[in-house]
Amino acid sequence: MMQKQYCREDGLNQQGATREVKKQCFNRDGGRKTAAFFVLKSSRRTICLLCLLSSILLSACSNGGDQYTLIKEWPADSMYANDSDIEEQSSKGGNKIEKVGMVTDVGGINDESFNQASWEGLKALTKETGVVTGYEESKDETDYIKNFQKLIDSGCTMCWGVGYNMADSLLKIAKDHPEISFGIVDNTYEIMEDNITCVTFRAQEPSFLVGYIAAAVTVTSRMGFVGGVRGEIIDQFEYGFLSGVAYANKVLGKNVTVVSEYADSFADPDKGKEIALKMYASGCDIIYHASGATGLGVIKAADQCETFVIGVDRDQSYLATDNVLTSALKNVDIAINKVSQEYLRGKDIGGQTISFGLAEGGVGIPVTHFNYPDEVYDDALEVADEIKAGKIVPPASEEAYGLFLKESKAGDPRRDMKAQESVSGNQAEAGRESVSGN
Repeated sequence: MMQKQYCREDGLNQQGATREVKKQCFNRDGGRKTAAFFVLKSSRRTICLLCLLSSILLSACSNGGDQYTLIKEWPADSMYANDSDIEEQSSKGGNKIEKVGMVTDVGGINDESFNQASWEGLKALTKETGVVTGYEESKDETDYIKNFQKLIDSGCTMCWGVGYNMADSLLKIAKDHPEISFGIVDNTYEIMEDNITCVTFRAQEPSFLVGYIAAAVTVTSRMGFVGGVRGEIIDQFEYGFLSGVAYANKVLGKNVTVVSEYADSFADPDKGKEIALKMYASGCDIIYHASGATGLGVIKAADQCETFVIGVDRDQSYLATDNVLTSALKNVDIAINKVSQEYLRGKDIGGQTISFGLAEGGVGIPVTHFNYPDEVYDDALEVADEIKAGKIVPPASEEAYGLFLKESKAGDPRRDMKAQESVSGNQAEAGRESVSGN
């Protein structure tokens, strides 16, 4: 199966959509330069191949319909001697070559967000170490256990679960297969199994930063938050964002308000677009989404309304260059890569939870910021330093948010929620006309 490839420069992802396009490269001062690259098309996927001085060939190594990539030209520091050894072992069905696999959540491998970033981390692992990596895609929650079993049957010795939704399924199969190492993203357990490694992110930290940035540049002083499904993980995004807005209101002397709504799904772009169009019609000029593939609809709404949206998990500016103000980066690709390499080196990583935040380079904001001024970006970096130093502690829950407001003596951006809902209701008809016209 051909996979989408993304070309990166200074934190920007750029997806090719035509036969010949230009990749935008940005300096820290916001200046642009261009470099040509080619796009090859298949009947189902658009694949971008960036011409490099040293090419790396990837080939598909299939096993019963699973998706695997196998590096064919090894870097000098590869843990394996050469590609002939790999091919010989693969053809004989040997187990000398490690396999690391992942099971996606229901958003799918091409969700332009969490799942896709996780897969990119494993593809980078292949490039850097020579291991075979693959994934199984979940259509619904009933697929989780059988997809883990498929990875195990294919020879994976380490299996990743992407997202807290599969916590129970991963725990069950980990108990059934103590010989296999498992990793799970965005979840931890009260009682840890020795063969499970949990990876968590302090998503409230980049959410605080994008909240500060948004509050600094909003024109209408009214913004929105669109969540996928309520839960402890999405709470980090919402309350981090709200606290960043509250902090900006205090230090910048502003009066920005925020309205929130949930789609009850991470895989419903139409619902995301519907909610966003309603928010934009009610006067919001910036919306922050933390909703997986549902957020693709929010981004489409921003493009349609010619206003701003804040991306999540990865730099989503390539989806709507003129409309993505910034993104709250959750570098799951880096985390999965690093933890997997620790496993491959033989380190005992089981039975523990590893947390990634600004200080560890696991979260952040993109360097590119062509949709808002340099001075706001620089101010946001200073706020990030305050967070790293522990002088500002963004809240991850409603209770912590209340304490943050009390201790910082900042107002709640939701304080006018009832008035917002009233305005939203009065203007909803105009919004519905806009929605129904699409």
